[in-house]
Amino acid sequence: MEAVRREAVITKDGQIQLIDLPYKRGERVEIIVLPAARQVEPHPKLTAGQLRQSGLIGMWKGRSDISDSSVYARRLREQAQRPRETR
Repeated sequence: MEAVRREAVITKDGQIQLIDLPYKRGERVEIIVLPAARQVEPHPKLTAGQLRQSGLIGMWKGRSDISDSSVYARRLREQAQRPRETR
C-alpha cells in the first residue's frame, strides 16, 4: 500500500479536514495523525569578525594530545561509528 502524506493545520479543536485524497467513496483507509516536527531555528550566520571574536578559531591550540587535527578528527569519527559495546 502506498502512503499519502498531507500536512494540515488544526483550525478547530479536535478536528482536521483532509481534501484531495486519491481514494474513492467506500474505500477503507487507515488514518494516523502525528504532530508535525518542530521547526528548528537556524543558527545565525557569523561574519568573519564575529567568528574571529567567538573563540572558535584556535580553541584547540596548545593541546598536547592533538598533534594533527585531521588524524584526531578521523579518530573521533571512527569512535562515534563503532557500536557502543566496543567503545
